Amino acid sequence: MNDAVVHPAEAALFDDALSCSLLLPAQFQVDATVQRPGSSEMLLRSVALVEDARGNDDADERGDASLQLQRLEARLDLTLVLLGRLLQQSAPQLPATPLRWSRHGLRLHLANASGAAIGSKGVVRLQPAEWLPDSIELPVEVLAEASDTTGSLLWLRLHNPSEALSAALERHLFRLHRKQIADSRRPR
Repeated sequence: MNDAVVHPAEAALFDDALSCSLLLPAQFQVDATVQRPGSSEMLLRSVALVEDARGNDDADERGDASLQLQRLEARLDLTLVLLGRLLQQSAPQLPATPLRWSRHGLRLHLANASGAAIGSKGVVRLQPAEWLPDSIELPVEVLAEASDTTGSLLWLRLHNPSEALSAALERHLFRLHRKQIADSRRPR
């Protein structure tokens, strides 16, 4: 995935904001509306609580109770993965999509052009965490679209997100960015 894309829409979405480049299950639907208002914020807050709780275990404080809690969390993780696989069999899966994401919007790298007109409204559905078989819905507006050698780049600006959703998105993106930095520092 190329972060060195030169386009005015790139500057509008990413110049003054923390951004992450990821491969996530995601899909853009033009002329769609958010079906579950408020659920994206709730889901992002829940993901934050789960991931922050996992990250707060200090190595010095690991006793029997902590090990039991870790085992319970591991069992719950496995149960969620299995449940997620069962749910995904009955629901259409979102395609894995290279994207760049900031608090202002997203750039999706699509195999084919969307054909959406600049200014069109729609919804991006994406799975915010690999261990969670649910997706969030973000209201967006088409900022630009351009072809590249491997498909199409689609820039989408968040369209009137609530303050609560914006705050939850910023917190989620910060955690994703922190995780990317930590992963890049690990020896391979």
